[in-house]
Order: sequence, then structure tokens, then C-alpha cells
Amino acid sequence: MSTLVVTGTDTDVGKTVFAAALAAALGATYWKPVQAGLDGGGDGDRVRALGVGRVLPEAYRLTTPCSPHRAAALDGVTIDRARLTLPAVDGPLVVEGAGGVLVPLADDLLYADLFARWQAPVVLVARTALGTINHSLLSVEALRRRGVPLLGIAFVGEAVEDSEATICRIAGVRRLGRLAWVDPLDAGTLGAAFRAGFSLADFTLPSSS
Repeated sequence: MSTLVVTGTDTDVGKTVFAAALAAALGATYWKPVQAGLDGGGDGDRVRALGVGRVLPEAYRLTTPCSPHRAAALDGVTIDRARLTLPAVDGPLVVEGAGGVLVPLADDLLYADLFARWQAPVVLVARTALGTINHSLLSVEALRRRGVPLLGIAFVGEAVEDSEATICRIAGVRRLGRLAWVDPLDAGTLGAAFRAGFSLADFTLPSSS
């Protein structure tokens, strides 16, 4: 197996919940290289509670819930891109970014730049709420401009057929499926929602030789 990167069109689009569902379904290791904001333990603890058995420690754990470049400055930390190399693991790896694709890690390093360096397929997570067409198309454009391989778009929220179809048609991107909001949210209900909304075959990559 190989690596899949999960990024979003914005913050709070359901990216972490989707990443947890994907990692659990694939039996993958989960890694979030930079955690900004430690209330509740961070996203690693959250995905572990949602059924992911293998969670790697972050390269950076920053105190303040804000853009990583600012959180690092507040903590007196300099983010070193050499520490953001994809880790070697047994089996598949799901990597989660922070916020949207152009969130800065440093003044001269955006998440999209990091994705371009990694050259791993990216899943773009977009909510189905108002404004998603603009945010999604801008995100796709930013990724493509940097030569980032885009596997497709995963939507989160209530079904909005016209918006979902319009984004994928204009962007020329595959619609991977949609994760419905889950309440109560736990490993069982999330797994069922993922199976109902996606085909796991769309995320299964051949092993590298």
C-alpha cells in the first residue's frame, strides 16, 4: 500500500472525521505532522477514539489553535521542513493536513508546497454547505498549479447534488463520495457512514516497487 494525504477546503469541514474513517477502513496508520491546539489532546487522540489503531506522534505539537506558522511563533518554535518527511510505516499511511491547502507552516512553506514535495495522492475534503463551490474550485486550482496529484473530492454533510456535481464537473475531479453527518459519533457509526458513502476500492493504491 501507499500514502494518501487528506486536506480540506477550509477549517472545520469534517477533515479529521473523514481521515479517521478512511484510516480505519484501510487499516492504515494515521499521522498529522503539525498539531496546532492541544485542547482535548489533539486530533491524534480524536482519531484514535474513532477506531484508528495506529497513530504516529506529531512532528510538532503547538499550543494555540491557529495557523501553524503563528502557533509556532507563539511557542518560540521554528518549523523545520526536514522533520516533515513522510514516515516509513508498514502498510498504508493516511496523513492529515491542517485547515485548507494554502495554510502556512512558515512564511516560505504552505501545506500545498509540502504536498507537492511529497507527491502522494491527495483527497480534498469539502463540506456541502453554502460557499463550497468557490472554496473547492480555488483549492483544486492551487493544488494543480503546484503539480499535486489529486485523487478526488470527498464531501461531508447533507446531500447537495447540484453543488457536488458542479464542483466535480468544472474542476474535472472525481467525486469519491459523501460522508453524512453522524450523531452520535463513534467508531461504529462512523464506519457505517463511510461504508454507505464511499467505495473503499477508490482509495486502495498499489504498493510501490
